[in-house]
Amino acid sequence: MKSNPGNFLEDFRVGQTIAHATPRTITEGDVALNIALTGSRYALFSADSFAQACGLPGAPVDPLLVFHVVFGKSVPDISLNAVANLGYAEGRFLAPVYPGDTLNAVSEVLGVKQNSNGKTGIVTVRTTGFNQDDEPVLSYLRWVMVNKRDANATIADAPPQTPAPFVPARELLSPPALDFTGYDFALGGSPHAFEDYSVGENIDHVDGMTVEEAEHQLATRLYQNTAKVHFDALAQQGSRFGKRLIYGGVSISIARALAFNGLANAAHMLAINGGRHVNPLFAGDTLYAWSEVLAKEDLGAMGALRLRLVAVKNRAAADFPCKTDAGEYDPAVVLDFDYWAAIPKR
Repeated sequence: MKSNPGNFLEDFRVGQTIAHATPRTITEGDVALNIALTGSRYALFSADSFAQACGLPGAPVDPLLVFHVVFGKSVPDISLNAVANLGYAEGRFLAPVYPGDTLNAVSEVLGVKQNSNGKTGIVTVRTTGFNQDDEPVLSYLRWVMVNKRDANATIADAPPQTPAPFVPARELLSPPALDFTGYDFALGGSPHAFEDYSVGENIDHVDGMTVEEAEHQLATRLYQNTAKVHFDALAQQGSRFGKRLIYGGVSISIARALAFNGLANAAHMLAINGGRHVNPLFAGDTLYAWSEVLAKEDLGAMGALRLRLVAVKNRAAADFPCKTDAGEYDPAVVLDFDYWAAIPKR
């Protein structure tokens, strides 16, 4: 058999290292298409002249596009037979990526644990993305629920260590040349700087975006994510939901694009502390988003905001719904995402 059916739960071993296929050169066309599919408006990633005024050689690639491309490299080996991608942690953006850079990825298996149903289990991996100079640009943990090939196969449980709750501020890395000294707040899209945000503050991003079938399919193909749950309608007919799921990265990028309205100057993502896709998103659903400021850190040349981004489907986010009185996520919540972002100071 020359075709690759993907790995099942019993194929994973702790300590296993997997080099993923198909290096990807990121082009200006990729950047433009990503903007078209997500509506992102952050000036730092939209204009060379703006980025150059901030000390960079040109507009860097949005870190989330880097994340999605690296993630997509890992799908055929890690989550082709996934039931669901469950979450992320300890994500660090280690170096900026520019159009013309080539990305590839390697994953290490950190944990394998069978679920009580005997049919599925959780695989935890650390994936690292590298550029053409073998310089790491991104590293993150993710855990995914994967089907077993043989329900009778014996799995030696080896759960991973509990991930850190967040990336410490002292470990945050920004592009060395990034300089907000002369930051143009008017062109950035908002007058608000680091000093204007308070811990505990909630920000309703107001705008909504309906996710269409063709758009989420294009976005997921752009990232070369081949997971069956996003593409194969026939294969999903007997699944839990009976239809294709929208790739969770699409909900992250759209929610982050919506967050421009209220956080326009917090453009550069420094780290992913954690993230969960808590309810499914389908074509035709409309996303809204709100953010909570969890922490602030003065990094000297700039500030950093630790932000909780919550995406809600088919209802306005103004009342900031998240969990029910019983402690369960409200059915309207699709994403709970915790990250650090750089922001200029006054």
